[in-house]
Amino acid sequence: MVKTRNPLTRLDTHHGSLEFGGRCRVMGILNVTPDSFSDGGRFVDASAAVARALGIEAEGADVLDIGGESTRPGSLGVEATEQVRRVVPVVREARARGLRIPISIDTRSAKVAEAALDVGADMVNDVSGLRDDPDMIALVRERGVPFIVMHMQGTPATMQANPCYQDVVREIRAFFLQRAEALDAEGVDTSRMIVDPGIGFGKTMEHNVELVRRVAEFKAPQPVQSSAAVPAAWPVLIGPSRKRFIGELMSGRSAEQAGVKDSDREAGTAAVVAWCVLAGVEMVRVHDVRTMRGVVTMLANTGR
Repeated sequence: MVKTRNPLTRLDTHHGSLEFGGRCRVMGILNVTPDSFSDGGRFVDASAAVARALGIEAEGADVLDIGGESTRPGSLGVEATEQVRRVVPVVREARARGLRIPISIDTRSAKVAEAALDVGADMVNDVSGLRDDPDMIALVRERGVPFIVMHMQGTPATMQANPCYQDVVREIRAFFLQRAEALDAEGVDTSRMIVDPGIGFGKTMEHNVELVRRVAEFKAPQPVQSSAAVPAAWPVLIGPSRKRFIGELMSGRSAEQAGVKDSDREAGTAAVVAWCVLAGVEMVRVHDVRTMRGVVTMLANTGR
């Protein structure tokens, strides 16, 4: 059984510490893929990707999240060797050119995560919640790195087929507790865990809105159910950036009819980020770092 504990106020990495409990932290997204839903194809060239990595740091990101596999709805998996080819040169060269902030590797593959950690990455962001690759658990245990457990119903290829919940927040909180217990049983230090409810991953628009509306509940330390002995009290990461539900809410129509470009969803993204900051969320994952860091800073300077 996992011991009851509060989340750490600081997670140490090889490239600085992430302080929680004060200002919300900003994670900048860098997709080195040809097919990601928002910026796919823009940074497949390594030199362009490295330049963007340095730009993300300059814009005020606290963490850089690099991924070599699109997990947009309906996407198929990318072989680990191809992901390594895409991400490792970018991580290595970004470090060589002086990038100082922690790097998170966005992958479901232990082979990819290990290769990235070996050249300068600091933490693992696994959208499968460390379930797809059995070797991922051993990797985070042996390396002792911070890791993100995201909730996803199904797989990227199937997750939007028919997502169904009785109570989306309660069920995802229960999932985090179950994963923590399973990881603890494998010897993983779950005090280094960050949780992500997975907006847009196996959720309808209504589910996504409910997750945002009730996001503060993910920080509540009480057990989800009477038989649970562990509070869901880990740092919370929310990734709303340019998601489909934002376009639908902004236009009042379905995504197919909305006509709202991904890059035009920043106003809606900013609103969600502000809501999350006010709810005490520890980190937000975004494309437009400069704008969202501004939102976070403005709220911090007004006492939130």
